[in-house]
Amino acid sequence: MGVFYPENICHCQSIRCIPLPLRYKGSRSFRTVPKVLSCHLTHLALLEIVFGVKVIITGDAFIPGERSVIIMNHRTRMDWMFLWNCLLRYSYLRLEKVCLKSSLKSVPGFGWAMQAAAYIFIHRRWKDDKSHFEAMLDYFCDIREPLQLLIFPEGTDLTENSKVRSNEFAEKNGLQKYEYVLHPRTTGFTFVVERLREGRNLDAIHDITVAYPHNIPQTEKHLLEGNFPKEIHFHIHRYPVDLLPASTEELQVWCHKRWEEKEERLRSFYEGQRNFEVSGPITIPPCKSETRVLLVKWISLLYWSLFSPAMVVLMYFSSLARWYFVTWILIFVLQEKIFGGLEFIELACYRFLAKRQSGELKKAE
Repeated sequence: MGVFYPENICHCQSIRCIPLPLRYKGSRSFRTVPKVLSCHLTHLALLEIVFGVKVIITGDAFIPGERSVIIMNHRTRMDWMFLWNCLLRYSYLRLEKVCLKSSLKSVPGFGWAMQAAAYIFIHRRWKDDKSHFEAMLDYFCDIREPLQLLIFPEGTDLTENSKVRSNEFAEKNGLQKYEYVLHPRTTGFTFVVERLREGRNLDAIHDITVAYPHNIPQTEKHLLEGNFPKEIHFHIHRYPVDLLPASTEELQVWCHKRWEEKEERLRSFYEGQRNFEVSGPITIPPCKSETRVLLVKWISLLYWSLFSPAMVVLMYFSSLARWYFVTWILIFVLQEKIFGGLEFIELACYRFLAKRQSGELKKAE
């Protein structure tokens, strides 16, 4: 697993930092460059080809290019990364944004890449997160790009401690106690759905249930020790936006209902044959064939195998390359200290350009 880390730093410094200024030009074609480069295909290839992780997907899929909110149970701290293996087959990785805890943005390599991809980093305190959510969601609506936003309504991963807190909440509010999921926090979920719906940037909600039939790597430490999941199961249910409740209160009830279903689905999974039962035909097939997925993984693995040694050789022989890497490391560290992250710089640049464009239009009139 340690091979992930140096590759991320090298890749982020040498490739992803180059198109950063382009995203502020306002053109979709400019923003596409860093978005495509933010696809972590190498990690998917390593997980499946090198470490033998098997991915099994049941249920619905994604309509290519559609805009959606993805809600998923949070079984481990790495669920968001494992979901890439699902989206590689059923959607487009370049469309995905993730809501993650703010501390992850400071991780060298990985965190910088996620900042460049405009992920939403939160403190898990609504009074602090609301304004940032509002600014980012309005930005995504304004630029009219297809967006697939992953959020974890549970707020944290499933552990013995978080389960105790969830059950205390359930007992206090007269709710059912859960064994396989945590009670969802619906404030952020309803805000995201309503904001995107108002901005006409939402086509559906994809409710994904993730399960690990064998070993469950709870934290990053388990992956570093080589404890990769043998299998990852994803079950997808697609809900078109037209069928969603209209009011905030009804959306909250709707979300709680989905988690009741997840609890029963996971209970059947872990107490039964350890697979998701599928009733009825799949409404939407995968958008990529397994042959195409396999080809993408092998090309990514070949790229990584050549790229990382090439960067090491380049830095060893070229002082210019060493200064280049050091300079960009300092830029990434300092910009976060000063501005809070690349996503804040992106927002500020967009607002500046939008304001200037608005002023020019007024002068033209």
